[in-house]
Amino acid sequence: MSDPISLSDVTVERDGAAVLRDISFALGASERLAIVGPNGAGKTTLLRTIAGLERAKAGRVTLFGKDCGSEADFRMARPRIGFLFQDSDDQLFCPTVAEDVAFGPLNTGCTSEEAFARASEVLGTLGIDHLGDRIIHKLSGGEKRLVCLAGLLAMRPDVLLLDEPTNGVDTENGARLRDRLRAFGGAMILVSHDDGFVADMANRALVLEGGRLRAAEIHEHPHMHSHAHVHTLPEGA
Repeated sequence: MSDPISLSDVTVERDGAAVLRDISFALGASERLAIVGPNGAGKTTLLRTIAGLERAKAGRVTLFGKDCGSEADFRMARPRIGFLFQDSDDQLFCPTVAEDVAFGPLNTGCTSEEAFARASEVLGTLGIDHLGDRIIHKLSGGEKRLVCLAGLLAMRPDVLLLDEPTNGVDTENGARLRDRLRAFGGAMILVSHDDGFVADMANRALVLEGGRLRAAEIHEHPHMHSHAHVHTLPEGA
């Protein structure tokens, strides 16, 4: 079986300058790859190039064994790739949560009954089925993040591309997000500045800096430190 995603000597330019230079790597079928690096290094551009939202100036993008050079090529592969954008408001556009989550399945051939059944199932697995009738713009940042993820999972993708998935997510919703991602059976590329999330989720890492990728390793080391945190006090205290 071929790797779900493979890039070979990919260069992406913007305004005549190279944003990505000679990028080559492959993502295995169950691999969880973290792409880390400083702001402006091109991490989001790399994800967008994989999804065909930006086009390579040179090199080859191969998705599920097929070289993708045209919009038609990428369009065939996109239902198998769930792309979580960095900003949830760029991804949510239907009036209610259930409608937004059902939108993808509806547009890939599911009946209305099938699409909304998928939406209900996925919202349930994320522990947010109570949000189904909620208006999108009234959700918190963390709720929006989970609804975006639900919309991707309702498509039953083989690969997830996650751009800063913990942005704006509180502790409770963050736990839901991590639990559901741990249960995802496919491959994953995650871009994140959240070191704890990377250590928890990824089994391989690459660093993107100056438009180039280099190998990295994920490791843990102990810290001796103190920190302030908040406890709820009993009434009357």
